[in-house]
Amino acid sequence: MSCKTLSFYRSYLGSESISFLRRRKVDSSKSQILDPSFEKEDDKKNQYKSSQRRSYSSKKGSCWDNCCWFIGVMCSVWWFLLFLYNAMPDSIPQYVAMAITGPLPDPPGVKLRKEGLTASHPVVLVPGIVTGGLELWEGRQCAERLLGKRLWGGSFGEFYKRPLCWLEHISLDNETGFDPPGIRVRPVSGLVAADYFARGYFVWAVIIANLAHIGYEEKSLYMATYDWRLSFQNTEVRDQSLTRIKSNIELLVATHGGKKVVVVPHSMGAQYFLHFMKWVETPAPRGGGGGSDWCAKHIKTVMNVGAPFLGSPRSIALQLSIEIRDIANLRAQAPGFLDRDVFGLQTFKHLMRTFRTWDATFSMVPKGQNRKSNVCNTKGVNYGRLISFGKEWAETHSSKFERADFKNVAKDDKVANSSNCDIWLEYHEMGNKAIKAVADHKVYTAESSLDLLHYVAPKLMARGSSHFSYGIADNLDDPKYEHYKYWSNPLETKLPNAPDMEIYSLYGVGLSTERGYIYKVSSPSDCQIPFQIDTSVNGDSEDSCLKDGVLSGDGDETVPVISAGFMCAKGWRGKTRFNPSGIRTYIREYKHAPPANLLEGRGTQSGSHVDLLGNFALIEDVLRVAAGASGEELGGDRVYTDIFKWSERINLQL
Repeated sequence: MSCKTLSFYRSYLGSESISFLRRRKVDSSKSQILDPSFEKEDDKKNQYKSSQRRSYSSKKGSCWDNCCWFIGVMCSVWWFLLFLYNAMPDSIPQYVAMAITGPLPDPPGVKLRKEGLTASHPVVLVPGIVTGGLELWEGRQCAERLLGKRLWGGSFGEFYKRPLCWLEHISLDNETGFDPPGIRVRPVSGLVAADYFARGYFVWAVIIANLAHIGYEEKSLYMATYDWRLSFQNTEVRDQSLTRIKSNIELLVATHGGKKVVVVPHSMGAQYFLHFMKWVETPAPRGGGGGSDWCAKHIKTVMNVGAPFLGSPRSIALQLSIEIRDIANLRAQAPGFLDRDVFGLQTFKHLMRTFRTWDATFSMVPKGQNRKSNVCNTKGVNYGRLISFGKEWAETHSSKFERADFKNVAKDDKVANSSNCDIWLEYHEMGNKAIKAVADHKVYTAESSLDLLHYVAPKLMARGSSHFSYGIADNLDDPKYEHYKYWSNPLETKLPNAPDMEIYSLYGVGLSTERGYIYKVSSPSDCQIPFQIDTSVNGDSEDSCLKDGVLSGDGDETVPVISAGFMCAKGWRGKTRFNPSGIRTYIREYKHAPPANLLEGRGTQSGSHVDLLGNFALIEDVLRVAAGASGEELGGDRVYTDIFKWSERINLQL
């Protein structure tokens, strides 16, 4: 059969089949029309479908309408209220506040201006850890839009947008202690560097505003910013921060008729400035080459606020398990959540990896030998113990138990294959025997906690120990103490030869402050942190200072009283080997009182570690000294605790 014949049959059959289908469709429709029952049934179905469709569309429309109306009303009300707030005179909110609380007290600056006090000595502000802003000047591709903008401080919006990228840039190199290759993060300069930590959360803003009330302005104020992540000496190596502080202080003295500066360091800034005072008098190139009388010529007073001179127990807990009391409680309420890989962010491990790159944190590791300090109403608790594996070991006398030696236990049987861990921590090198040996040692004091950190994180501590020390000097004339790693430890360095200088310790009291921790071994698994605060442990009574696995004493929530006050109460009091020129020292304690209402914000009588910078009594003391007052004119010491009694219990050769 030819191709033409096949083509003809195909076309014919196709046309016939189509005609047949058309005839069936017409016949079917004719039969439906002729059948009245079928027509009624079809009408019912169409009527049901149309009513159902109308009902659904009306419900859908109603739902969307309600949502849109609700969002529109909320936005309109919000913008209207915002407009009113910005348009109304400043006196109206003040009038409302006065109507509720009564007349508000004058801020210290306004009060002292009415008394006739005016600006006199230039003021230098030294921020502490994490409160100073950092900005990005070079980074990876994921942070291209952030160049020249704040990476730390401000809104922290980039953390929420790109957490892993943000963490990479805020971390330092784990080997060098400087920026990783291809990344440059630098401190923000000027007063705006640390006036607010984040929007609405003041740090130095209240003090700056009150200084302005008595005549201060930017040319008589200087914010001594530095990269608080770096070790103190490395801030000079990379950024020449110590040289900048020296030059700015000299400029302030020269432009104010030779009047010496009043220095106000906060938190870790007190240790940083202690390092500076030793550096500036040390001959170049190791130091600033200012000469042995530089501090005597340029510094009137150093007013240390919340200074952790003897360290903070929090630093041990953070290095060991990246926990403090609040984090441990959160971890207990949501077990496993912060340990999981949530949206690619393994929270605890990322935080530990980042925190362990910040060398400055080693400055706050507790210093000195085993010592007892604050009293506590938990029977039998030894306050020399910073870490205990179990409540019974926190209370048992050390002569009644044997402690295993963990330092020589090999780490061969690794719990995890570190090559499988996305976030490498030194814990990945530890095996079950090593973890058990750490727990079997039972208790760790200020001294043995260092051995613990050297064991669980040798690379970390090798870097930290090269920049900081934690002991007590036997002979301060030993040439080894000329090394910069001793300069921020008040127990291993001398104050400058400046007999006319004054040094203050200003700190809050009356707040529960972490002093020790009860730990447990967490469930072993790949790539996890093996130690955890045991939040199930509590004291025997409701008013016990042992709660949720944390032992507490008196302080400002961050720094215990003995750490903030001991040096001015005893170590530097009078002429001692730590204070050979007899610089006068004073202690001013500020008893915590919570805000009376929401209109007070964080309170004007707060003793909390950062909120203390908004305490009216402290600000008044700072302003009076800046205006020329001495410690005696302020009234000398003002204490609420037994700091002098506690200090006498510490056996220290003076």
